[in-house]
Amino acid sequence: MQLKSLAQAKFAAKAAAILAAGALTLTACGGSTTPAASEGGIQLINAGKLTVCSDVPYEPFEFQKDGKIVGFDIDIANEVAKDLNAELSIVDSSFEAIETGTALTGCDVSISSISITDVRKSVMDFSNPYMDDDLTLVATTASGITDINSAKGKKVGVQQATTGAKYTAENGIDAQQFEDSGLLVQALQAGTIDAALGNQSILAYAIKDDPKFERVDDYATGEKLGISIKKGNTAMAEKVTGTLKRLTDDGSLKKFETTWFGETAK
Repeated sequence: MQLKSLAQAKFAAKAAAILAAGALTLTACGGSTTPAASEGGIQLINAGKLTVCSDVPYEPFEFQKDGKIVGFDIDIANEVAKDLNAELSIVDSSFEAIETGTALTGCDVSISSISITDVRKSVMDFSNPYMDDDLTLVATTASGITDINSAKGKKVGVQQATTGAKYTAENGIDAQQFEDSGLLVQALQAGTIDAALGNQSILAYAIKDDPKFERVDDYATGEKLGISIKKGNTAMAEKVTGTLKRLTDDGSLKKFETTWFGETAK
């Protein structure tokens, strides 16, 4: 019950953050709702700022450290902002708002380990993929769980509104859903769930130094992560994809992966 209450409180806080971002949009440029153009000709919600929605915490993609939001996605977001000659502004959003596209009413883009799916592409546009990220099942060594079938009847956790939640439902598992990956990992570590199913990058990273847990099964779902952009904003999509190409070509993207994922990088 405490975890559920915390999740509800956090969702409310994030919803308020999105509304606040929307309010800034309405009051920018003397109250006009027309986005301001950056030096590169890209339309930004707030003049001189790239406003990015991200679900914090989702370590190591985005999380707080020493009072700052850092992580793999944030390194990429900083590079996009740099290429736009803009200051980076992070809005902490719920992943539900991000994956439905609602977050883009108050943000220029969303960068938050978002798997590209046909359903999501129907309501938002995506950059080219910047990372492959299939699913994995991690469990306590004492649970007896070795695969998806042996997890049935056990306490399995997932993050709500994710491909992991969809996968468990499709495989007959009534999983406990958590509002963000931080709460999911906390529940696993506290022993309130026996296993967690989610993206390899997150869960493999979370258990890599803890002998109580093991990565018992992987699922090649072909997931690729992309940056989401408001439907029809081709100028922003081209700019973001251009930044990703630069980071790939000059080796920066691989360097970011090594920094944040180490040996778990895919």
